[in-house]
Amino acid sequence: MEFFTYRLPNGIRGIHRQVKGSVAHCALVIGAGSRDEHPDQYGLAHFTEHAFFKGTEHRRAWQVNCRLENLGGELNAFTTKEDTTIHATTLRGDFAKAAELIADIAFHSTFPDRELEREKEVIADEINTYKDSPADMIYDTFEDLLFADSELGHNILGRKASLMRYDGDAIRAFTARTHTTDQMVFSSIGNFSAKAAEGVAARYFADRPATVRGFERAAPSTYAPFEKTVVKHTHQTHCIIGNRACGIGEEQRLPLALLTNILGGPSANSLLNVVLREKNGLSYNIEANYTPYGDTGIVAIYFSSDHSNADQCIGLIESQLQKLRTAPLTARQLSMAKKQFIAQLAISSESNESYMLGAGKSLLIHDDVDTMEQVYAKVRDLTAAQLTEVAETVFSNMSRLIYK
Repeated sequence: MEFFTYRLPNGIRGIHRQVKGSVAHCALVIGAGSRDEHPDQYGLAHFTEHAFFKGTEHRRAWQVNCRLENLGGELNAFTTKEDTTIHATTLRGDFAKAAELIADIAFHSTFPDRELEREKEVIADEINTYKDSPADMIYDTFEDLLFADSELGHNILGRKASLMRYDGDAIRAFTARTHTTDQMVFSSIGNFSAKAAEGVAARYFADRPATVRGFERAAPSTYAPFEKTVVKHTHQTHCIIGNRACGIGEEQRLPLALLTNILGGPSANSLLNVVLREKNGLSYNIEANYTPYGDTGIVAIYFSSDHSNADQCIGLIESQLQKLRTAPLTARQLSMAKKQFIAQLAISSESNESYMLGAGKSLLIHDDVDTMEQVYAKVRDLTAAQLTEVAETVFSNMSRLIYK
């Protein structure tokens, strides 16, 4: 069996995969992100992630940061719109220490005011850094417009003015409402048995009282496609062409992921890279991304170019979208695209950390995890007609945002 899953008495789920090697990875995946903030809490989920490292009932901030680093390991965390993840990498023999530390900061953080005030300045600097990067900022602006008046329609980092109001009580209220045990998965991968992994998880996570989420996430409101230009006085034009897409549990997800990879994936032979960069020399950065959420998703095509080339780039992109909507791939094109996609998935799964994080999130959302062979089989079964149907659904009535 590729994965072993278990459930602690308090509802926290666990998943483990045994692999050869001297390094272990583990993570606590919590199904709470910026989507779960109230309007007066924007940025609080991300602030909470930072605050986890500022001291616990058992450790000061510097002890949290040094616990694994002194052993050559790593401790980190990140926040998305739908989840918060605390993860660690250590030598195999230090796995239990990593699990204990993650449990300590997730369940016993004290959020001292002095440390929080200092961290606010760090996050303010992070916000400023982000604002200085139009290639990053345009994605969030586009998503804000695409999901306007919805829980998904605001920046994860929040605003500096709001950030300065938050304190330990605000964090405790937020985590009490959102960080419930039914929305937690402890994921691990390393050269030790599933029984050992479950034993460590039980030792450090099972004493947490069982809690259940008391709210439902609201579905995004409807929207009308838009075209918007924002004058930023940038050296280049930055543009996103995109649309809402299917959610993480929908059947269209896999064909759309393959389509997006064909269109603007990381390979040099993606359609947009060939047309915009290789054939016409119009853009250095061109990519297509698909991000699924629980009940919706987003497809975004991004490029940057000289101002004088932007309109030509847009025309070429729209031409490729039209072809995918109306002309099914040939048998040879489809076969090559599948082989490329499967190989990329296989290569990415060689990263045990990425594999561990993906398995944890899959168990959190689906309460199940496909093996890589099951995923490959589903890719092989996709048809050209399926891809054309999905392209017609998603690539019609696209929205557009331009920074220039």
